[in-house]
Amino acid sequence: MSDHDILSDAEREAILQVMQAPRLSHQRVLIVDDDQDARELLSEILALHDIHCLTAASGAAAFALLESNRNIGLLITDLRMADDGLDLIRKVRESERAALPIIIVSGNADVRDAIDAMHLSVVDFLLKPIDTAQLLKLVKRELGMVV
Repeated sequence: MSDHDILSDAEREAILQVMQAPRLSHQRVLIVDDDQDARELLSEILALHDIHCLTAASGAAAFALLESNRNIGLLITDLRMADDGLDLIRKVRESERAALPIIIVSGNADVRDAIDAMHLSVVDFLLKPIDTAQLLKLVKRELGMVV
């Protein structure tokens, strides 16, 4: 320790350990899909990695959750639902939650849907069946968790 250091070596080491410790996110992921099995499967996959989720069966229910729950840090939505997933994304982008990261999952989307989604600044567009490793990587990155 030199005369100009204000921290001891032990203090510096303690700070370094805290800064390098894995960050646990208290943010939730909101999963929106009108298919209950798809919602539950995604939620279970993320829960296995200590990622807490909320689910909604429609865009309207999802938007209500977004308005009332500030700890939602990521939206994962299907495109093909009774109320269109792109409409939900547009509504979010026009709200005070406009900066919310969004990942789209879809089983049957065309090129036009993908282009429209990218124009709405989504994080990524994943096709079903989902590549679990890719989804986990994206979710952890967007929640600020160590990847």
